[in-house]
Amino acid sequence: MPSHGSLTKAGKVRAATPKIPPKPRTNPFPRKRSRKNYFRRVIKGGLPWKRRR
Repeated sequence: MPSHGSLTKAGKVRAATPKIPPKPRTNPFPRKRSRKNYFRRVIKGGLPWKRRR
């Protein structure tokens, strides 16, 4: 029974695909965003009925 693809064709499509540069990130990465939200919510105080003690 033949396999799904021959080993002579392995990796040719990926190698032939042009490399495009990544788009610049618009939002901060999740760890930084979570830290900012924590600082805003807990440290600075936020709304009085939502304040954590």
